Order: sequence, then C-alpha cells, then structure tokens
Amino acid sequence: MSDLARALVARAEGDEQIEACVERVRRTEVRVHGGEVESLTEAESHGVGVRVVIDGREGTSSCGSFDSELVDGLLSDARDNAGFASPDDRAGIAGPDGHPVTKRAEPGPGFSATSSAEKIDLALAVERRALDLDPRVRGVRAAVYGDQQVERAVVTSTGIEAEVSAARGALSTSVIIDDIDGGTRTGYAVDAGSDPSDLDPEKVATLSVQRGLQLLGATSISSGRLPVILPSRIAASVIGLVGSMLSGERVVKGRTPFAGRLGAAVAASALTLFDDPTDSRSITASELDGEGLACRVVPLIDSGTLEGYLHDTKSARGLGESGTGSAVRTARSSPSPGFRSLHVAAGSGDLDSLIADIGDGLLVLTLQGLHSGVNQVSGDFSAGVEGIRIRGGVLTEPVREATLAGSIPRMLLDIARVGADVEHLPGGSSVPSMTMGPMAIGGSDPR
Repeated sequence: MSDLARALVARAEGDEQIEACVERVRRTEVRVHGGEVESLTEAESHGVGVRVVIDGREGTSSCGSFDSELVDGLLSDARDNAGFASPDDRAGIAGPDGHPVTKRAEPGPGFSATSSAEKIDLALAVERRALDLDPRVRGVRAAVYGDQQVERAVVTSTGIEAEVSAARGALSTSVIIDDIDGGTRTGYAVDAGSDPSDLDPEKVATLSVQRGLQLLGATSISSGRLPVILPSRIAASVIGLVGSMLSGERVVKGRTPFAGRLGAAVAASALTLFDDPTDSRSITASELDGEGLACRVVPLIDSGTLEGYLHDTKSARGLGESGTGSAVRTARSSPSPGFRSLHVAAGSGDLDSLIADIGDGLLVLTLQGLHSGVNQVSGDFSAGVEGIRIRGGVLTEPVREATLAGSIPRMLLDIARVGADVEHLPGGSSVPSMTMGPMAIGGSDPR
C-alpha cells in the first residue's frame, strides 16, 4: 500500500503539497438468534484518498478501489477541486514534527486465523449462556460477534511515510427479561479485545442478565434535584462528550463551550483528564495518527484546569499552537482532530464507597439518547435515565421513565468525587466511577 501512496505523491508539481492515504479494511460480523445464524458478513474494502494544497487551496478526491484506472484519476480530480476551493491560511499537509513514536506490538494473526465457524460459536455461546442463567430471561434480541482489521499507509510530499495496522473485535448481547408487572426489561453488555481469545462469552452473558435483573420492578421517580453517581461505563459516555468538545477544530470555529478557556477552571479539582493513545491496554491505542504523526499523551484537564485541546495540523495552525498527533480519519475522509483513548486519573474509593457517601441520590445505570440529546455548542443536554435510588447510603428501589437534564460544563464543575475503580472499557477509554452534585431529574410529579 505504501508503494501506491508513494507513486501518487511522486507526481507532485511545483510548490503543491500532496498527501496520499491508502487503506485496507477486513471485517466480519455474525448475528445469531434462536440458536441459528441470522446473518454472517465477511468483507474486505479498499480506500485511496488524495489531498492537494495549492496556494492555500485544498482539494480532495477518493475512491473505494485499488483499480489503477480509478486511482490514476484521483490526483487530477483533487487538483481540479482545489481550484474551486476558497483560500485558507490553515490549509497545508502535515510534515514530520520530530516527536518519538511509542512502539506497540503488531496485531497478531488471531482474527484472520480464527475460522468463521469459531466466530459463530462465540456468538452462539453468549446466547446459550444468557438463556441458561436465569429463568426470567425470556429471550435474546441478538448475540453479535464482530471484528475489524485495518491497514493504512500515509505518504506526503512533505516527508512523512507511515504505516499502521490495528485489529479489534467485540462480542455483545441484549437480553429480554420478564418483569414483575408483566412488562419486559432489557440488559445489554459488550466485551472487546485485540484478539479473539480476549472475548469472554460468560462475562458478556452474565453482565447482560445482571443489568436487566437489577431494574426489575422499576417505577417512576418524582421530579427534583438529586446527586447522581455514574459507574465507570456511564461516566465514560459523559467523558466522551467532553473529549469531542475539546476538539481543536471546534475551538477554532467557536463551536464548543470550552473555546478560549485555556488556563481556566472548567471542572472540579478532582478531575484530571488526558488522551493516551499510547496505552497498550486500550484497544484503540495506536503508534501513529491519521496524518502519520506519532501519537502521544495529550493533557486536557489537570486538577480542574483546562490545559489543552486535541489538534490535527490544521486546527493547530488556526490557534497558533503545536499539533498533538490527534488526527483521526479514514482513507476516504480528510483528517480531523479527535480522541482515541480518554483517561481519567484515579481518585479514591470504589463504587460502593461512593454510594455509601450519598444520603439521598440516584445511581445511574442507563443513559438513553445522550449523544443525540446534547448541544455540542452550549453543552446543554437531556437524556432518558434508569437507575437505582440511593437512600441513606444504601441502594433501594429501581427507577425508570426519568430524564436527566443539565449541561456538560456544569456537570464537570459539580463533580463531588472521583473513584479509584478505573475500568479499561470496551470503547478504549479508562474511567472510574464519579459522583456529580445535585442534577435536575424529571419524573412523574414535582417533589
């Protein structure tokens, strides 16, 4: 793939800058239901993308094939497109920045060496075990196995030649459980890893059933304000929103509540947040970013103070800052800044101690529609919530049909405690449980 990218870049003319990105993706997805294979997808896709910058004008072109006739026309198409673009003083192809690469082990042959039958067996094992765990489990909506293997090469006329590969897979299920009121509850769980041997059907089945059972008999809650506790996996969803709001491109365009606030207190002192794509324990770890630069640890919030943003080359130019090796992309898209593996530094205590510390509150177990319900510019959000009421430091009745509303910036400032129970999550982040100050909860009646 590097040879193909080099051949495109070698056709640079005059002062133009060229970037070629070539990618191969292999993926498998298995869905089973009722002990039978519902669907099996095994596919390989190719992508080639070219960016050209001429006199501050950027043009792009891409195709989904390695076919020589299609690839040969990409460069001329990108040049034509640059002619229609407006000049942008931020436009430019990344060049080597001298940051050392943190080497990581190459992906093993696990996914490619595992047969389709073995992958099907993993999904079937999850479904079978979930049905056997408890008689109240009435069915499994689906048990799903999926994996993806990616190879990417980036070559530029500015001196970058980079190759990176990654492999990851996941196993998930959603169970249906009979509730005591005649209705149904669901429980979802997922496990992920960089090799099929990392995927644990017993773990996935057990967690999905536990999460469904703990909400049996849930009732609505009265509207009011309560402290809320977010277990690791729920806290990670909120932290993911914070990470997306710390994109340098959003800052340049003023489309984030954190724009222009470097050095300001944007969270409680208990919160320290950074992106660490070099952490080999994360399935989203990588040596190189989407522009071929070395990935590195990026400090974002230090003891509540905003320390930095996530930058690709373009956003860094817009703020007069250095890039952070945070470009994410596919071959057929332009780079943009984003996080890979968000980490929250550990505080003290585990989830049980956080619960015991609350006199009257809510342990949140599901957040529904969080990402679609958030305004990325203001940080305001509203999401459906289910959980368990806390009274006197003890978990009591389960809760459903509630709404959690607020703003991400306010939540960060109202963090009361950060636990020490850091969990390395299937999405690649490492986050502990957190307690948030009183938040607005919409329920059945005013309190």
